[in-house]
Amino acid sequence: KWVCMDIECDGGCGVVPFKYKDQSFVNALQWMIGLETFLMVDDPWRIFLTTDHPNGAPFTSYPHLIKLLMDKSFRNDMLSTLHPEAQNATHLASLDREYSLYDIAIMTRAGAAKLVGLSDRGHLGVGAAADITVYTDHADREKMFTSPDYVFKDGNIVVKNGELVKVTWGTTHVVKPEYDKGIEKPLKEYFDKYHTMTMGNFKISDDEIVDDGRGSLTVQPLKKGGKL
Repeated sequence: KWVCMDIECDGGCGVVPFKYKDQSFVNALQWMIGLETFLMVDDPWRIFLTTDHPNGAPFTSYPHLIKLLMDKSFRNDMLSTLHPEAQNATHLASLDREYSLYDIAIMTRAGAAKLVGLSDRGHLGVGAAADITVYTDHADREKMFTSPDYVFKDGNIVVKNGELVKVTWGTTHVVKPEYDKGIEKPLKEYFDKYHTMTMGNFKISDDEIVDDGRGSLTVQPLKKGGKL
């Protein structure tokens, strides 16, 4: 059974300890609803494929999910194997839309970067970070997206001919907004009075993020109104 407990909300994680079963009515509905959502939202800039959406799953499932979105016949073949009552509860088979490669590039890369305000990510323009994945075109989109030929991270090649050739560490994107320092005193008093941990337990310095040599900080600019 799934258990979630927040004691003092000092952190969070989630585990989904079950396997999706095609003959489970509930699991089949989860699968169908997720696909319906993607296929019925017309604007790929406003919906994104993540490990938590549309359902909890590892990122290694992305190639299979992408094929489901791009190939209607494959999608319907998979649908026909699911719980029969669940099949009657969906109109997935009537949805003719098939995602294009442009749609996939937007929902997995460009749209997500734009959402969080990373102007140097998600595109191939001048000054971009050069995070690039190169695939050999293949009719089987699952096979294609499972094995990229080349992967560049910040311009450095990390995968060549499908083999990992270099390990490179990412960066932690942060903002440095101004705030009233006077708020720290009442916050400290609140933590001391109501929590078993102090406010200092929650503060993370820059050095704590980068001092092991496996990362860096990238400060993103604030725009008018305090937004990225």
